[in-house]
Amino acid sequence: MKRRVLSLLSLTAVLTLALNSCTIDVNDGLGDGTPVTPGTTESVLSGSGTLSGTITKDILIKKGNYTLDGIVKVTNNATITIEAGATFNVSTSKTSGLVVLQDGKINAVGTASEPIVFTTSTKTPGDWGGITLYGNAPIKAINGNTQALSEDGNNVYYGGTDPNSNSGTMKFVRVEYAGKKIGDGTSETNSMTFYAVGAGTTLENLVTYKGTDDGYEFFGGTVSAKNIVSYGNYDDSFDWQDAWSGQNNTNWYAFQTGVGNFGMEIEASSNVDNTAPKISNITLIRNAGTNPESANSAEISAIQFKKQGTGIFSNVYISGYKNTGNQKAYAVLIQDDATNTSQVAAGKVKVEPLTYLNSDNPGVWGYAQTNGGKTFTNAATVTKVSLVPGAWATVDGVNLLAGLQ
Repeated sequence: MKRRVLSLLSLTAVLTLALNSCTIDVNDGLGDGTPVTPGTTESVLSGSGTLSGTITKDILIKKGNYTLDGIVKVTNNATITIEAGATFNVSTSKTSGLVVLQDGKINAVGTASEPIVFTTSTKTPGDWGGITLYGNAPIKAINGNTQALSEDGNNVYYGGTDPNSNSGTMKFVRVEYAGKKIGDGTSETNSMTFYAVGAGTTLENLVTYKGTDDGYEFFGGTVSAKNIVSYGNYDDSFDWQDAWSGQNNTNWYAFQTGVGNFGMEIEASSNVDNTAPKISNITLIRNAGTNPESANSAEISAIQFKKQGTGIFSNVYISGYKNTGNQKAYAVLIQDDATNTSQVAAGKVKVEPLTYLNSDNPGVWGYAQTNGGKTFTNAATVTKVSLVPGAWATVDGVNLLAGLQ
C-alpha cells in the first residue's frame, strides 16, 4: 500500500493525537492548516508534540522532546517507531503509560549515547504506568489456563499460541519513575511489563529506574532480554510468573538502594510442568541500608523461588544481602516444599557458579518450609556483569553502572 510521508522537519507545529480521533490535528505542510486524516498516511512527530489516545496507523517519532499524556495504546497493526534521542516527559496529572497491544508493535531503537527516555518533571517514583507490551506467545496461568486477565488496569486477556510472536524492538530505552499503583487497590503496573510476549521480540540495553513496583515483570511468554538494568526499584528488580520461559537471556544487573524487596522473585503460577528460563551473567547488588517496602518483611533475599518457579542461572554474582530485623537474607530462598520437591530436586532450579559476598548466611540456600537446606561454595571465577557505559545508563549525572566497577 502506497504511503505519503509528511515531512515536518522545518515546522514547529505541535501534534496531538486525540483519543479515538480519526484525524491528526497538525499542519500538513501546505501552509493552510488543513487537518490531515491518517488513512494510508504515516504520521510524523518532528521534534515536539503531545502523544495521547489510541494509535491505529503507523507513526514515526523523530529525535526531540515530547509529552506523553494519558494511556497511549498502539493497536490495529500499527507500529510506533521512535528515533534515538527522543525524550518523553510523561504527564502526571492522570494515569499515563505506553501500551502496545497484541496487534500493535514498537520499534524504539536508541543508542548508548542517544537513548530513548521516558521520565517525569516531578521525578517521583510511581509517577506513571511505564511501558507494557502484549504478545501472542503461550502462557500457563493458574490451573494451567492458557489465558488470563491482565493486572495492569487495562483489562486485557493475554496468552496466545505463537511462541515466536514479534511485538517489535526496544534497544537503549530508559524508563524512569514508573510502576504506578492503580486506584482499585489490586492493580498495578511495573516500569516494564511483558504479557505473553514472544521470542521474535528484541529487548536489549534497557534501564528501569526508581519505579514503585518491579523493574521488569514477565507474565508467561518466551521473549528473552539482554543487557538490562534495574536500579532502585521498590519491589523486585526482576519478577516473573505464568511460566515465562525465555531461553537466551544474558547480562542482567540490579542495584537495589533505599527501598527494595527481592532481587529476583520467581514463580510459575503453581504449574509443575513448565520450561525453566535460562539466564547467563547475573549481578545483584543491595546497597547498605536498603529496606523492604514493608517493615519486618522477609522479602530481602537475592533470589526467591516459589509456586513451582524454575530457572537455570549461570555466573551469578551477589553482594550486600544482609539480615534485616528478625528476617534472614539468603543468596537463594526456596519458599515452599512443593517447589523443592518438584523443581529443585528435578534439576530445574540451578544457580551456579555463584559468588555470594558481603552478605549474611553464606554457603547455604534458605528454605522457608521443612525441606532442609542446600549448601554451596563461592566460586572464584564469577565476576560482575560487563555493560557498555554511556548516557543510556546515566540519570541526572549519576552513573547507574558504578556498582559494576
